[in-house]
Amino acid sequence: MAASELYTKYARVWIPDPEEVWKSAELLKDYKPGDKVLQLRLEEGKDLEYCLDPKTKELPPLRNPDILVGENDLTALSYLHEPAVLHNLKVRFIDSKLIYTYCGIVLVAINPYEQLPIYGEDIINAYSGQNMGDMDPHIFAVAEEAYKQMARDERNQSIIVSGESGAGKTVSAKYAMRYFATVSGSASEANVEEKVLASNPIMESIGNAKTTRNDNSSRFGKYIEIGFDKRYRIIGANMRTYLLEKSRVVFQAEEERNYHIFYQLCASAALPEFKTLRLGNANYFHYTKQGGSPVIDGVDDAKEMVNTRQACTLLGISDSYQMGIFRILAGILHLGNVEFVSRDSDSCTVPPKHEPLTIFCDLMGVEYEEMAHWLCHRKLATATETYIKPISKLHAINARDALAKHIYANLFNWIVDHVNKALHATVKQHSFIGVLDIYGFETFEINSFEQFCINYANEKLQQQFNMHVFKLEQEEYMKEQIPWTLIDFYDNQPCINLIEAKMGVLDLLDEECKMPKGSDDSWAQKLYNTHLNKCALFEKPRLSNKAFIIKHFADKVEYQCEGFLEKNKDTVYEEQIKVLKSSKKFKLLPELFQDEEKVLSPTSATPSGRVPLSRTAVKPAKARPGQASKEHKKTVGHQFRNSLHLLMETLNATTPHYVRCIKPNDFKFPFTFDEKRAVQQLRACGVLETIRISAAGFPSRWTYQEFFSRYRVLMKQRDVLGDRKQTCKNVLEKLIQDKDKYQFGKTKIFFRAGQVAYLEKIRADKLRAACIRIQKTIRGWLMRKKYMRMRKAAVTIQRHVRGYQARCYAKFLRRTRAAITIQKFQRMYVVRKRYQRMRATTIALQALLRGYMVRNKYQMMLREHKTVIIQKHVRGWLARLHYCRILKAIVYLQCCYRRMMAKRELKKLKIEARSVERYKKLHIGLENKIMQLQRKIDEQNKEYKSLLEKMSNLEITYSTETEKLRNDVERLRMSEEEAKNATNRVISLQEEIAKLRKELHQTQSEKKTIEEWADKYKHDTEQLVSELKEQNTLLKTEKEDLNRRIHDQAREITESMERKLVEETKQLELDLNDERLRYQNLLNEFSRLEERYDDLKDEMNLMVSIPKPGHKRTDSTHSSNESEYTFSSEITEAEDLPVRMEQEPSEKKAPLDMSLFLKLQKRVTELEQEKQSLQDELDRKEEQALRAKAKEEERPPMRGAELEYESLKRQELESENKKLKNELNELQKALTETRAPEVTAPGAPAYRVLLDQLTSVSEELEVRKEEVLILRSQLVSQKEAIQPKEDKNTMTDATLLLEDVQKMKDKGEIAQAYIGLKETNRQSPQDYHMLNEDGELWLAYEGLKQANRLLESQLQSQKKSHENELESLRGEIQSLKEENNRQQQLLAQNLQLPPEARIEASLQHEITRLTNENLDLMEQLEKQDKTVRKLKKQLKVFAKKIGELEVGQMENISPGQIIDEPIRPVNIPRKEKDFQGMLEYKREDEQKLVKNLILELKPRGVAVNLIPGLPAYILFMCVRHADYLNDDQKVRSLLTSTINGIKKVLKKRGDDFETVSFWLSNTCRFLHCLKQYSGEEGFMKHNTPRQNEHCLTNFDLAEYRQVLSDLAIQIYQQLVRVLENILQPMIVSGMLEHETIQGVSGVKPTGLRKRTSSIADEGTYTLDSIIRQLNSFHSVMCQHGMDPELIKQVVKQMFYIIGAVTLNNLLLRKDMCSWSKGMQIRYNVSQLEEWLRDKNLMNSGAKETLEPLIQAAQLLQVKKKTDEDAEAICSMCNALTTAQIVKVLNLYTPVNEFEERVLVSFIRTIQVRLRDRKDSPQLLMDAKHIFPVTFPFNPSSLALETIQIPASLGLGFISRV
Repeated sequence: MAASELYTKYARVWIPDPEEVWKSAELLKDYKPGDKVLQLRLEEGKDLEYCLDPKTKELPPLRNPDILVGENDLTALSYLHEPAVLHNLKVRFIDSKLIYTYCGIVLVAINPYEQLPIYGEDIINAYSGQNMGDMDPHIFAVAEEAYKQMARDERNQSIIVSGESGAGKTVSAKYAMRYFATVSGSASEANVEEKVLASNPIMESIGNAKTTRNDNSSRFGKYIEIGFDKRYRIIGANMRTYLLEKSRVVFQAEEERNYHIFYQLCASAALPEFKTLRLGNANYFHYTKQGGSPVIDGVDDAKEMVNTRQACTLLGISDSYQMGIFRILAGILHLGNVEFVSRDSDSCTVPPKHEPLTIFCDLMGVEYEEMAHWLCHRKLATATETYIKPISKLHAINARDALAKHIYANLFNWIVDHVNKALHATVKQHSFIGVLDIYGFETFEINSFEQFCINYANEKLQQQFNMHVFKLEQEEYMKEQIPWTLIDFYDNQPCINLIEAKMGVLDLLDEECKMPKGSDDSWAQKLYNTHLNKCALFEKPRLSNKAFIIKHFADKVEYQCEGFLEKNKDTVYEEQIKVLKSSKKFKLLPELFQDEEKVLSPTSATPSGRVPLSRTAVKPAKARPGQASKEHKKTVGHQFRNSLHLLMETLNATTPHYVRCIKPNDFKFPFTFDEKRAVQQLRACGVLETIRISAAGFPSRWTYQEFFSRYRVLMKQRDVLGDRKQTCKNVLEKLIQDKDKYQFGKTKIFFRAGQVAYLEKIRADKLRAACIRIQKTIRGWLMRKKYMRMRKAAVTIQRHVRGYQARCYAKFLRRTRAAITIQKFQRMYVVRKRYQRMRATTIALQALLRGYMVRNKYQMMLREHKTVIIQKHVRGWLARLHYCRILKAIVYLQCCYRRMMAKRELKKLKIEARSVERYKKLHIGLENKIMQLQRKIDEQNKEYKSLLEKMSNLEITYSTETEKLRNDVERLRMSEEEAKNATNRVISLQEEIAKLRKELHQTQSEKKTIEEWADKYKHDTEQLVSELKEQNTLLKTEKEDLNRRIHDQAREITESMERKLVEETKQLELDLNDERLRYQNLLNEFSRLEERYDDLKDEMNLMVSIPKPGHKRTDSTHSSNESEYTFSSEITEAEDLPVRMEQEPSEKKAPLDMSLFLKLQKRVTELEQEKQSLQDELDRKEEQALRAKAKEEERPPMRGAELEYESLKRQELESENKKLKNELNELQKALTETRAPEVTAPGAPAYRVLLDQLTSVSEELEVRKEEVLILRSQLVSQKEAIQPKEDKNTMTDATLLLEDVQKMKDKGEIAQAYIGLKETNRQSPQDYHMLNEDGELWLAYEGLKQANRLLESQLQSQKKSHENELESLRGEIQSLKEENNRQQQLLAQNLQLPPEARIEASLQHEITRLTNENLDLMEQLEKQDKTVRKLKKQLKVFAKKIGELEVGQMENISPGQIIDEPIRPVNIPRKEKDFQGMLEYKREDEQKLVKNLILELKPRGVAVNLIPGLPAYILFMCVRHADYLNDDQKVRSLLTSTINGIKKVLKKRGDDFETVSFWLSNTCRFLHCLKQYSGEEGFMKHNTPRQNEHCLTNFDLAEYRQVLSDLAIQIYQQLVRVLENILQPMIVSGMLEHETIQGVSGVKPTGLRKRTSSIADEGTYTLDSIIRQLNSFHSVMCQHGMDPELIKQVVKQMFYIIGAVTLNNLLLRKDMCSWSKGMQIRYNVSQLEEWLRDKNLMNSGAKETLEPLIQAAQLLQVKKKTDEDAEAICSMCNALTTAQIVKVLNLYTPVNEFEERVLVSFIRTIQVRLRDRKDSPQLLMDAKHIFPVTFPFNPSSLALETIQIPASLGLGFISRV
């Protein structure tokens, strides 16, 4: 098909535009060959006539279909040309916010000028291990490809990052290095990247400067080699630099600056340490003021100086060296201010005492006269003699500038060397990946020697790039075995030859430099003469004779010849260098030049094989002429050409990867795209050349299956054959007539450019025609359906209308008849109502009249009755008044008479008193009675006073009574007046009655009027009542509304409270899960460190060639919950330390992993801190408990003194205990230092020392015994306050000998017990002499400890028994008191009852009492039965031990002794019929048990043939038997061996799912058994009585339960890792790529980097593969008897992994974000949900983990246009984060034309609506997240005694008990 046939109506093309570079337009009519004008319409609606070029008649480039816009790979576009590339990049950058795009083998990176969340560790993990074409473009994909090829092909790699300054080259290189540091797994060496990045501030300060295009332009190139070892872990780095722009040191163009470091120094000149540099403002120095722009906006040079100094310190450059660097830089600035004065035309001089030169010499530490002399003179050496010649002022200035440049270049190289030393690796390098960060193509208004070299380097790199692209194309064609011709691509070798070949630009420049009178003008003329009109790439400007133009691959560049010779020569006089070398005050300065003689030539290689660092500076002339001086005369161009050749050799020896960085705009605006600048850079970086090369061949490539799937719609049924390849050939021959437009390869079809677009057009036309046909048919069917519905509706309406009319007529007839009936009844009702009203009125009037008359009569009778009563009372009052008056008169007369008689008596007494004779008679003989009378007088006075008081009281009472009487009199008078008034009132009332009778007639007349008014009032009242009722109903409704609102508010408040409660509950659950997750993560980290420790230990064992013989003690295995053994473990470690130190002095130490050591040290510190905090909290709790106990108990007054006494005694005993420990350690050390047998023989010094120590210990025991007894009792009382319950793990020996110790009364018996105990601990008498072998000293010390323990237990038991007796007595007293009170109350109650009830109550009480006593007796009986059973068990154990002891004694007795002794009777026990559910084994068979039951057990055979969890049951039954024997060592050893065996088998076969699942199930079952039979009430609820009998009796294994729980968590995490490794390869292929619903998603054209095909091949995983694997996991776990809750947790974790991995890949793959793919995902998820339903796992929480994936699939399918759609999306996607929603919308890509893209405005609307949502900014889900696991208690109903041990397990050495 001809290309012109595609230019039809509505075809879209690109036309050039001066502003937008390219503009889109649409053809208004078909193009016909020969047309000179195209009728176009622009996108804004403007019509345009586009004139074709009359010479070439080249048509404008066609635009790609919309479904191809935004492709990841530019080579996937149907039309490959500049506007398509530019538009695709713009759409991805602006609309989709995607900064990376592939262009064949090139990654195009556009600088977003904004931080993007696409560089996190989760993104790195997502790209790790993926093929480059399977994920969206990213710098990580390029880095992964380089890393993978390095490991796979064993070939070094290079990543070439190029672009303009500010395009993001350094950032891209930094992210590539970060990727290598992360995926290489070298955590200990990950700081290499940080060190390289720390070098950036240094390198930028000394190598970057402001240019007209960039404020921070790199003026040198660098190549960083990242070294890897054999395991491909980063071990170091090395940096090479290229072409430092030295001329910038002495000259800057307008609006440009020198290197940043000079301005940083000037900005920091005020610092105290910089005072000696004598710096000033940047405008003061000649070298910093030429550009006229010393300040950069937004940059603080002083702050940058601080960063530079910090970076120097980080890289190991000391402060002294830093100050040396700054002195040199300041000296360069002062050197630039040195001026010269001309003496004549050929000589000059420096002004005397010139200040800048003086400062320079002071800073450099050289002589002023020498430097001033050699700045103005030079030395000329001939074969015979040497001349000193003055130089002109111009030459002196050039020499000064050359010296400054040379010093700066050497300083630059010295700093680079020090950076490389900091990055140097000590391990041998196996391979490397190089990252080349080099300048891009440059063209300025004035281009000089530097731009020429930069563009020369880019020409070389472009040539290498073109050759690599061509090579890849050729390899692809050869692999597919298709005929190919040489692709015509741009070869820039002519341009390179023009520059570097013989008689080229550089050659002529070097030749001109050798000429004595060479100049830039003469060199330009030579260039014109040699190349003008002879080379098409060389041109001469029209208006200049000092410039030339070279046509580079990117653009034409005009170079100014001025300065080329000087910059190429870079002449530095040797005498000036010698002066600097002679500096003795400044040591750094000679260092810069000391290695110049040792520098190899650029063409040679270093002995290590590495390419040396390039040196940009020309070497000074050497002291001796010869070869060295010849090497020194190499020009800058020659050196640069050699270093460039070396770089190309390095790149050619590696596999290159290309990253082209694009600067979207010059203003650093985020996500702003300037088409002009972008096209300029695309042309310069070779991207368009790659497109052109691809377009020249067959750029579009399809596999046969993909082609068939995409274009199946173009085939007829008869065209489809069984052979897909032949089918595709037949179809293509029909569709495309020109066979040159395609080629058939082995696995792919190759198409020329534009052919895929043609096929897409045919496909779209076919689909459009099919759509029209479908639409036509459907619309006709819809119209017919509509007509039928309308007809049916019309008939229905008619039927209903007619029926309605008939019903209306019938209704009219019924209403007429009813109206007549209603009238009849209404008239009757009116007449009847009138009659009833008249009758009721008459009756009411009669009733009122009769009532009125009766009331009047009643009132008359009432008045008469009241009058009689009043008369009665008045007459009574008058009689009483008369009586009172008579009584008062009589009393008054009596008083008067008595008063008269008293006066007479008084008068008589007075007369007698006056008589003396009478007085004398009365007083004769009464002297003795005077005193008596006096006393009587006193008494009478007292009586008088009392009588006086009584009289006063009587007077008061009399006055009050008088007042009362007076009041009564007044009241009677008033009543009399009232009576009079009443009589008057009666008369008046009679008159009023007459008046009232008159008024009655008037009232009756008024009554009629009142009745009429009453009727009216009643009517009004009724109306008012009705209104009030209405208001009442309204108020009721309002009340009901208010009540309803109140109820609703109450309900809302209740619901809100419930919601808050639920939220708080959820929050607490989340906190619990977080805490559990943190603990399990720490446990995982601990297990990982433990494995790392084991691996390191194994490596160390392997590295030790000959282990030194000798016995090494093993670590203590004592449990941490037994306090008796803590000191034992300490002694063991103390003994083990010197032995280890002695045995391993000469062993070769393995290299220590410092990072692991630091992590372990940090972890140990954290654990110690946590332990200390817990210990402090425990101490506080104990103190609180002690204080509470102290308050409750009544302490005696002398308690404080006793406490002081016991604390002193305790301190003294502790000091003695420490002393004994030290002595024992010294003895042990003395005995272990020498192991000769004669040392331990009797009489030896160690033997004597030991005997002395034993004697002193015995004596000390006798002395301290009584103090121990006292203090132990007090300490036990304190301990019991904290720990009331004794530990179950106390030694059995103490409990067995308790009664014997209690019987010991004196010290002798206790000493004998101690000696006997010591003898029993001793194995045999012969071992007494081998103290260091059997630990006799330790036995002695143990004997001492056990004796103390026995004494302590005795005191504890005595005190406890005493307290128990007291408590029991108190309880009995209290119960008796209560009983007495109850009896008294009952007696009192019975006495109040009748006799029959009394007897019944007493009987009832007696029955109740007897019942209670019976229950108490039954409880006591049960306790005694338990005690008897326990004693029987102990008796059996003791009997067995005694039997074993007797057997042992019988074995030691000689045969003669056996004959002499009488034969004792033997008890033969009866064999029990029922098994006790225990398994017995010997101690030496423990390893065999672990080996057969754990290490060598095959899970598959056990799971299929035996009961689930059988190994766990067997192990627990063994533990039960050890508990039954009360053998703590056996229990501890068995549990430790079991745990270690499980760890060992999991380490060996940890990748096998069956093994991990089997031991997870058995570990959980073992843990459940320990809980079920622990004897704790919480775990015994579901046990049978028989199972409760099997509980552990002697040991509490709670701590071992915690250890087993931690082990189960580790196994669970390992199980998750195993299933994750199995599922990981299946998920993406099965959930995303495979088409479960065939034909839904079409295959889009892809580019050079093919993605994984979605068509299921034989090796491709599908959804069925995932479901089969899930079934396999589930069946294995069920066979192993795993707990259902644990299976749910595993399934939830599996589904989370599936959902997270699928969603992460969806978010990183643009081709997966389409409507059809959303349908595929939802179908796949529904299949997984169906699997959950089939397995009854819907309540496991697994479905909820898929919610983010489900919502992402729904997001792909919903409408995405309007604001309502945005609101629906925001409410629907609550499980997705904002970043994920926006990412999916940005990635959404139509696969077919009927799908529409998501508008940018819609995405902005979504972002605005979601900005208040607080969620994680992280884009990807954490696929490595493991939910915290729990192990709910699941008791077993299996009876232990019924378990049979199969012979297949090989456990014949154990027997059932």
